[in-house]
Amino acid sequence: MADRPRFHLAFPVDDLTAARRFYGDVLGCPEGRSADHWVDFDLFGHQIVAHLTDEPTRRQTNPVDGDDVPVPHFGLLLTPADWNDLADRLRAAGTEFVIEPHTRFAGEPGEQSTMFVLDPSGNALEFKAFADDSMVFAR
Repeated sequence: MADRPRFHLAFPVDDLTAARRFYGDVLGCPEGRSADHWVDFDLFGHQIVAHLTDEPTRRQTNPVDGDDVPVPHFGLLLTPADWNDLADRLRAAGTEFVIEPHTRFAGEPGEQSTMFVLDPSGNALEFKAFADDSMVFAR
């Protein structure tokens, strides 16, 4: 059993082959079980499941510290070292960022490194890191 609870997220994709390339090859998520219409991935110990559907994801944005943040989105809070490694991995793969890797809320409570990407089906993902983990829920 994991030290912390793990989350499970099922999300729509319109191409399982493209999802396998993005989540498996680009993000480095090991593949788990699968069937004709879904694939499990291990996203840093969390179970995410790409479900084949023909329904597009409806996305809007909200302003956050000068960025238009895609909504909905999902992602992870990583260590600063893992965040930097992933940013390098995404750049090396030629990934287009929706929001380039940068520091948000600089000098304020909740200062964090953040970046946003879209998967091939248009699902938005955010990866962030806090230099001080006690600031994750700071007001």
